[in-house]
Amino acid sequence: MKALAASSIGQYERAVAALQAYYRTVELGLSACLRINAASPAQADTVPAMAPSPAGKPAKAVGKTGAIVFGSDQGLVGRFNEVLMDYAITNVNSLPGRAARIWAVGERMQALIPAALIAVPQAWPVPTSVDAITTLVGRILIDIGAARERGDITELHVFHNRPRSAAAYEPVATRLLPLDAAWRSGMAAVRWPTRSPPQVIDPAAPALEAFIRGYLFVVLFQACAESLAAENASRLAAMQRAEKNIKEILEDLNRTYRRLRQESIDEELFEVIAGYELLAHGSAT
Repeated sequence: MKALAASSIGQYERAVAALQAYYRTVELGLSACLRINAASPAQADTVPAMAPSPAGKPAKAVGKTGAIVFGSDQGLVGRFNEVLMDYAITNVNSLPGRAARIWAVGERMQALIPAALIAVPQAWPVPTSVDAITTLVGRILIDIGAARERGDITELHVFHNRPRSAAAYEPVATRLLPLDAAWRSGMAAVRWPTRSPPQVIDPAAPALEAFIRGYLFVVLFQACAESLAAENASRLAAMQRAEKNIKEILEDLNRTYRRLRQESIDEELFEVIAGYELLAHGSAT
């Protein structure tokens, strides 16, 4: 299990690193579409305030916050889930509105969700490989679209643990939705890497929606991959601590055994010497 955790850390870290190039492409595509949209007043209304739902309708509910929390299915990870849940609850409670929906990834994370926060939280199993992350993210995006279609959420935040150094990790939060004016301004301000201005061959609205779907996918994929890397790092550290504790306990037991054995030998020698002296003294008298 220790070797499996060590090898898993590498594959998830490589997945996160490889994702940076994809994210950069999506970022540049969004920047190009948003610049063209901003330059064309006729297309100003085609930019969705949030990601498109399955039916292409914006959510109508107000003040309903959703959260996606990436945890673990298995134990031996220390306070990996508890630290993240405390962080998520603190952040959600500080937001305006109320918590309306929580998507929990991992059975242990689901068990930590307070009943007062949401009655019946939904949970998915943690992916066991990099390939399985794509399936999970697809299911989450479908549920997000359905929730927005029903008007269940208007704002969505993602919480996960991110590797920091060695076996250390830290909880982080990302606001996924809505894609409001501040988000659009930030994306539009991304500098194009060449002097030639970008052009969008297809109509701006369909291209923008495609890039938005790519943006949502890459953010969720990165959060899941970083969470899995942090989980395996925490599990590896926990097993190393357990091995160290076992070695220390064995050393203590060996020292205790040797001490008791030496005391037993000394006691037997003292008895032999005392008996000899007694017999020798009796013979002399």
